[in-house]
Amino acid sequence: MKLQPLSIAGVILMATLHCDGFASAPEGMVWIPGGEFEMGSGEKEKLAHPVEQPAHQVSVSGFWMDATEVTNAQFGKFVKATGYVTLAEKDIDWEVLKKQVPPGTPKPSVEQLKAGSMVFTPPENAVPLNNIRGWWSWVTGANWRHPEGPGSDLKGREDHPVVHVAWEDATAYAKWAGKRLPTEAEWEFAARGGLKAATFTWGNEPLSEEKPQANIWQGDFPHKNSKADGYLRTAPVKSYPKNGYGLHDMSGNVWEWCADWWRVDLYRHRAVKGDPVVDPKGPPNHIDPRNPHEKQRVTRGGSFLCHDCYCAAYRPAGRRGTAFDTGMSHIGFRCVKDKPIKAKGNN
Repeated sequence: MKLQPLSIAGVILMATLHCDGFASAPEGMVWIPGGEFEMGSGEKEKLAHPVEQPAHQVSVSGFWMDATEVTNAQFGKFVKATGYVTLAEKDIDWEVLKKQVPPGTPKPSVEQLKAGSMVFTPPENAVPLNNIRGWWSWVTGANWRHPEGPGSDLKGREDHPVVHVAWEDATAYAKWAGKRLPTEAEWEFAARGGLKAATFTWGNEPLSEEKPQANIWQGDFPHKNSKADGYLRTAPVKSYPKNGYGLHDMSGNVWEWCADWWRVDLYRHRAVKGDPVVDPKGPPNHIDPRNPHEKQRVTRGGSFLCHDCYCAAYRPAGRRGTAFDTGMSHIGFRCVKDKPIKAKGNN
């Protein structure tokens, strides 16, 4: 499927932006024109998940968005300027943690409460896909500086997306940069790149091993990755073609934090008739009967671990909830920025 050309309205909008003082985009960002779109998965989409349905009309206003996921180099500048310490670099406070687990959960040992994060650890052989412990391990000392734990570093990975960042880490960076995290609706609108009802960010064509469109899992998940897309874990940003809005890696590479609280049945509770939902900010709190104690925020885009046999969420409609205080080796983020409101009386 070919990308739709920019509409006349889009051209006028860009000209208006220029006249309003945007002679050039904020560094590293692209303008997302906004508009109305069908959010979620249609009934006939083979890879659809119930949390993506029903599809419904949503309208979003225009905004700027980072062309890529925030990189290790960019996050490093933030840390150097502010002295910020990520959640994964701090020992765990049991009084805080026990609020996120079922009542009566025994207190972990002192060793288990030391600073660390969850790291993808591929097994040697096939394992049941109903237990993520088969390919995830808690690693003491794992954090954004040491993605696989002590002994690993960022040498040669400066332009890879930063990982092991919790939601509060991402929001802290965004605030420092004069930006914010995208809403779930903004993220999906941007990921679609102007395509209507397309299954993937690049259209409806199937995944190609000759010309990979994204960094996801090829082979047998989770023990054998053929690396047909060139990478076992994260890939440098801009390794794959950009979408219709000029955004890279809206599919795969790393999951991306959104501003919204996660509500598993959100779409069923939205009005889907008449006027579209306008600039939705998400629910006021987390709701997921399967995880009532674990407060979750929305993550989008899938990661290098996505495979159709287990996780097909590398599609624009793919969505899931992730504990807001969790950083993992496949979770990152990108930021957005609002267009300044033109002061009254200005020409």
